[in-house]
Amino acid sequence: MEPRNNTKFSKLLLLGLSEEIELQSLISGLFLSMYLITVFGNLLIILAVSSGSHLHTSMYFFLSNLSFVDICFISTTIPKMLWNIQMQSQVITYEGCITQMCFYILFGALDDFLLAVMAYDRYVAICHPLHYTVIMNPWLCGCLVLVSWVISATYSLLHSLMVLHLSFCSDLEIHHFFCETKQLVQLACYDTFLNNTTLCFGAVIMGGGPLTGILYSYSKIVSSICGISSAHGKYKAFSTCVYHLSIVFLFYFSGLGVYLSSAATHSSHSSATGSVMYTVVTPILNPFIYSLRNKDIKRALKRLFGMETFIKGPFSLGLKKCP
Repeated sequence: MEPRNNTKFSKLLLLGLSEEIELQSLISGLFLSMYLITVFGNLLIILAVSSGSHLHTSMYFFLSNLSFVDICFISTTIPKMLWNIQMQSQVITYEGCITQMCFYILFGALDDFLLAVMAYDRYVAICHPLHYTVIMNPWLCGCLVLVSWVISATYSLLHSLMVLHLSFCSDLEIHHFFCETKQLVQLACYDTFLNNTTLCFGAVIMGGGPLTGILYSYSKIVSSICGISSAHGKYKAFSTCVYHLSIVFLFYFSGLGVYLSSAATHSSHSSATGSVMYTVVTPILNPFIYSLRNKDIKRALKRLFGMETFIKGPFSLGLKKCP
């Protein structure tokens, strides 16, 4: 195939999850529903945290940031896929593809770092409860989020600039539902050893670094919980970590599953299907995991929608209950 410089073409093709026409309506309806649920659910968490004064703590500050990032993360891929299905088109512009890839890497890396920051927050809360408010002060919380943004943005720009210097062949079909970095690199005509090395090195650093921090934090948490004498105290301490552990498990194991399945089968279709787990399923489960059994979030949501006053009924107006 003849090499083509990236300035000589303006469009690529996103082949999506399936090329079967009869499945497009089903895929469109399913992903539209999941997208709306994800956006609405994570917006509710942000509103609950911002409106409930009892939720103005570092734990919920990080949670609201995670919800915002999840909204942005899913919004980089799903709307374009839905638009293409609706318009019966597979086209994405070269500029749009690079932009989508850039923001996808940015918000994916932010998810990674925020999960590590939240693990550190749980470590301080359980292992140093008397100094929790002093250590996790607003200045430190803001700095941790800011540093996460800076590192993620730098990592995203690095990959974007490296892809911009690639020259592509005449085959411009991406076997995915979004512009994934590995898929773009595979379209290049000449040796992509540097890009592949950067991808592997970046995955180890950006994935392994935060994961190491999470594992270290929870090793200290487990050690601290084992030192608590009462069973009720152990349950209460561990229950504050269950929600975060569930999200960590989903995010990392779905990403690891995609990597292992694509390495074993060398199938772009299986990789695209597996990517749905961490690009769609994890963001949609975040609000469910944190709101269904979290009493603080549920109370804030009831107060937000006025349900608390409605449930109290006449007794909230000062009327006495009948004997």
